[in-house]
Amino acid sequence: MSAHEERDALTPAPAALYDQVRRLLHTAHGGTPPRRGFPLSPQPASGAEPLPHEDVPRVLAEVLTPLPRGAAELDRRLAPLGLDHSHLPRLRAAVAALPLPEEAPEGRPEQAAAALARELVRTGTTESAVAVGIALLGRFGEPGDVRYLTALGLYREFTDGAVRALDRLDRRRAAAVWLVVRARPAELTPLVHALWTGDPDAVREELGVLSPGPRFLPAEVARRIAEAASLPDLLDRHPDDPVLLSRAARLLVRGGSSRDGDTALLAFRDAPALYERVVARAGLLPPTTEHHATLLSLALDLSSGAAVLLDWAPGRRTDLLEALGRVLAEPRWADAAVAVSESGPANGEQGLRARWIRRTGRRPFALAAAPRALRIEVVAGDPVDREPVETRILVDGRPLVPALFPWGPAEEPEALLDSRALRAGEEPHEVRLAEAYCTEGCCGALYVTVRRDGDAVVWENWRRPCTPPLPPGVPAERAALRFDAAAYDAEIARAEADTAWSWPARTTGRLIRAGLVARPDLLGRWDARRGWISTGFDDPDTTVVTFDHAPGLAAGTPDGIPLQFRWIIPDDGTPPDTRAAAALDRLAAENPTTYADVCGGNRARAEQLGFTWPEEL
Repeated sequence: MSAHEERDALTPAPAALYDQVRRLLHTAHGGTPPRRGFPLSPQPASGAEPLPHEDVPRVLAEVLTPLPRGAAELDRRLAPLGLDHSHLPRLRAAVAALPLPEEAPEGRPEQAAAALARELVRTGTTESAVAVGIALLGRFGEPGDVRYLTALGLYREFTDGAVRALDRLDRRRAAAVWLVVRARPAELTPLVHALWTGDPDAVREELGVLSPGPRFLPAEVARRIAEAASLPDLLDRHPDDPVLLSRAARLLVRGGSSRDGDTALLAFRDAPALYERVVARAGLLPPTTEHHATLLSLALDLSSGAAVLLDWAPGRRTDLLEALGRVLAEPRWADAAVAVSESGPANGEQGLRARWIRRTGRRPFALAAAPRALRIEVVAGDPVDREPVETRILVDGRPLVPALFPWGPAEEPEALLDSRALRAGEEPHEVRLAEAYCTEGCCGALYVTVRRDGDAVVWENWRRPCTPPLPPGVPAERAALRFDAAAYDAEIARAEADTAWSWPARTTGRLIRAGLVARPDLLGRWDARRGWISTGFDDPDTTVVTFDHAPGLAAGTPDGIPLQFRWIIPDDGTPPDTRAAAALDRLAAENPTTYADVCGGNRARAEQLGFTWPEEL
């Protein structure tokens, strides 16, 4: 035996990754995996030059044709490619799109692929081989594969692929794995533990103490909790529990939120069943301002939000919306909101919600009674949840943005209506209908070109620049839309004139913005340029005016990088037009850099121009 052969004989074979994670689980406290799961152990470098990411689909198709006969053969084929953690997403995508060979080593190609996948996940020792197996089970897996996918999904590097595979086989286990690894707030740990163990009594107890705000319940977290809890079934077991009902309703609201940049609700298969149970029992909830806001949020989703796109039986969504309308029209609900708005603290959460309810309370139910080819509906969501103000566009009653762009809400009315962007003029022009929650440069935006064609208005040439891969159900292409020009113009005019959704601070901001658009010299005289103008995120009852400033900016030749400034205007009880006029007069008379605060740029530039840099930045 040569020295090389002797070393190979003495070196123990690496343990399968599945066996390793089983041992980790066995030693974990109570058999429950830790928050964020387990990391894969570093694997020895292959020494091969890493494969360029863009070549993965083509090369992997070659490597898997014909299908290898087992994990060892696949490892030999993959070894020269130099794959590492960074290749796993493309590797998963390539396997998901891989056409199976016409001939297979044994039996039909699907059976051979499934058999190979099971060997890879059970015995694979390299992350690439196991990732291929998980991706194949995403296509050909069966219920017996759930335990392997559940265990391997606890490795952070495999979570996304394993959850995709489990979503097809066992949604509850998929959600439990996702929550263990991806749910960040430590406050969710007791609930995640109960969901992992599957104890319904513990799940009910932990849901009862769950903090239902947006900080702890982003849309995807809310959806996964509902799935892991089998929430419709849990409600059926406890039909008279108002606390559980309240939490179920809040999970629906959070799952339908567009603020977090995805339409998690559309991936929740049991969402219609959960709506059915929540609406049927809504009368069990005490008529508090919080519960009123929750039910009104559900109504807004059912009338013009992502919930419209769920798989409803004919007429059922409208029935549920009308049922919510009847509940919220009962005197006990209306009286509770009025009492808070009249006696509650002006800037407290209850006061914010009560005033929002008073403005918004009947809007979703009026919309349901007025179907038309095109409807533009401005929806201001629950201010306590910091929900966005969206210009929802409905075509034949269906919301356009969540159907085409699941990464962020529709644009604000200031961008689409106040700017007259949706008007169809002589020349075609492009309009941005939505932007990703993280900015267009990160996850893209949705654009359309608007043009007039005789007695029709056409929306065409849809664009989604910079977007991630499209999730299931989102079409790759969108045909042009044609609207009767007269009806189109009337609807745009109606939407532009509708201000009932707004509140004093927001109206003040819109009037200031309009004044600055009409008179750019008001800021230009101070070498300043208009920025974002709206209401405060933490205090929606304040108007926020931002602008850039640098010497020479007005002439188009700024001397260095501009600084950003923020001017906060409180609601002093005067009418919005009076407050806006006073703000514009002050901008005309006084240099705003003397009373606004620096909020962006850099410290060195601020000190160079003689301004104080805020410590919180």
